Amino acid sequence: MLTAVSTMTGLFLVAFAAATIFPMQSEAALAGLVLAGQHPPVLLVAVASTGNTLGAVVNWVLGRGVERFRSRRWFPVGDAALDRASRWYRRYGRWSLLLSWMPLFGDALTVAAGVLREPLLPFLLLVFVAKTGRYVALVLAVLGVVG
Repeated sequence: MLTAVSTMTGLFLVAFAAATIFPMQSEAALAGLVLAGQHPPVLLVAVASTGNTLGAVVNWVLGRGVERFRSRRWFPVGDAALDRASRWYRRYGRWSLLLSWMPLFGDALTVAAGVLREPLLPFLLLVFVAKTGRYVALVLAVLGVVG
């Protein structure tokens, strides 16, 4: 029981951090746990999706305070990437958050959503759908269901 809790906590934290300023890959952790076969894949996807979505909320909050944080070295998105993401976001609106699963660009989109004052509830729903979709596709590939 304790091992399962610590495994889920670890997966949550890796997925959370991967969506923020830390250069981590949650996909490798998820794939490894799926291959280990000790936990239901649905539970693993739920934990990783929740962690990654809540990590994206950190980016949204940073975007809300962009002028205060933008010049900080730890800020997760450079000026060029943030400008590109903001233009994309202005053009396609909140639906562009369905691309928040993409490496690098997705993080910039979540920051841009904060900068452009996207309400939190639509942000959460769209980002959760995007992040969950990515993890479901990964698990299906790892299990050999899709190739």
